Amino acid sequence: MPEVNVEINGRKYRMACEEGQQPHLIGLAQRFNGQVEALKGAVGEIGDTRLTVMAGIAVLDELSEAERRIKALEDEVAMLTEAGQEVAAEYEALESQYAQKLTDAAQALEGVATVLDETAPLQTS
Repeated sequence: MPEVNVEINGRKYRMACEEGQQPHLIGLAQRFNGQVEALKGAVGEIGDTRLTVMAGIAVLDELSEAERRIKALEDEVAMLTEAGQEVAAEYEALESQYAQKLTDAAQALEGVATVLDETAPLQTS
């Protein structure tokens, strides 16, 4: 299993990961270190453990907000999908009604044409 070295709050850590995941793990560590550094800048030196816990909670807060937004978007997509299906069903029903009305009108015109043909005087040349 491959290992990578990452740095969090000035300390180096060796971490194992699955093959091919090294760049991803390094990127995650860099993002987490960014959180730690931002907190350190905001609250000062408060101890490694406390700083790491606060950064972890801050990351989980962001994750929680992202999950909430994803859920809201999933709900909106479901609502829009349902509305789209309703519109499609309504369109199909209207299309069917119009097709039936056109068929009825064509039959009526054929009936009128037949009556006209039957009642029209024969023309001789």
